[in-house]
Amino acid sequence: MASGNPYFEDMRTKSEVIDPPECEDTTDVGESVHDSASSAVKSNVTVSSSVRELLECPVCLNAMYPPIHQCSNGHTLCSGCKPRVHNRCPTCRYELGNIRCLALEKVAASLELPCKYQSYGCLGIYPYYSKLKHESQCVYRPYNCPYAGSECTVMGDIPYLVTHLKDDHKVDMHSGSTFNHRYVKSNPQEVENATWMLTHSSGRSTLHADITSPNLDAEDLVFSCFGQYFCLHFEAFQLGMAPVYIAFLRFMGDDNEAKNYSYSLEVGGNGRKMIWQGVPRSIRDSHRKVRDSFDGLIIQRNMALFFSGGDRKELKLRVTGRIWKEQ
Repeated sequence: MASGNPYFEDMRTKSEVIDPPECEDTTDVGESVHDSASSAVKSNVTVSSSVRELLECPVCLNAMYPPIHQCSNGHTLCSGCKPRVHNRCPTCRYELGNIRCLALEKVAASLELPCKYQSYGCLGIYPYYSKLKHESQCVYRPYNCPYAGSECTVMGDIPYLVTHLKDDHKVDMHSGSTFNHRYVKSNPQEVENATWMLTHSSGRSTLHADITSPNLDAEDLVFSCFGQYFCLHFEAFQLGMAPVYIAFLRFMGDDNEAKNYSYSLEVGGNGRKMIWQGVPRSIRDSHRKVRDSFDGLIIQRNMALFFSGGDRKELKLRVTGRIWKEQ
């Protein structure tokens, strides 16, 4: 299709995947497909690229699902884009009307395609109408970069992201399941200019590191233990009129695996202490989502200053923690 068509350019900026709507006319097509979705995955199935192109909406470039519309000249369009082109075919400009392309819908029902995450390790072959649902839940789908210091758009599997965090974001990597983290702020009224000092002990060895964050109000550390990777996140953020400090752990993997682990965080001073115990969240959940759900150790500023002691003009928090695997 011509790339200069103004309809195409406008629609591609608003592309979205449209779930196949329920419709009596397509029951005979869809039922047999969904019934076969749980059958054994078949291999060595090849679908010609020309057939795949026929099932690609020329406007949003997404795969088309029933009802698939066509104009009187046979040009097809997905149901999501039809109202956006004001009932005019974006290819020939003829009126679309309400013509269904039942033949193409039946062709789609007979197809089986590989998962789009095949390059990440998924070897499954799925019925056309079940493929989209599978891909939204595929265990091989890539993860978003869990770094909290910026809006990073990098995606990949866990080994790739670990290397990315280390090389591109300069995140410190540590081995072991226990840690001792000191957070110092010269002006606790602000949520920036933080100095992070970490003392990490792993049972057989002790590692000391000084981490300075001159312009960030968030910091991530990565721990390797039990053959897995965990992101420890510290952040000062504004809640109402005062800063609040939060620390939590995220698991670099899926939620069903994260539930096999637990962790504890402890902060205190002046003879008092607060303890948090929980299950690490998967990095499928962004750090902002975890933070906004308050799923971690939360310290109000006044309490943090009380723990710090002294004249309460400098914040000095020491957070210790432990990760363990549930039996």
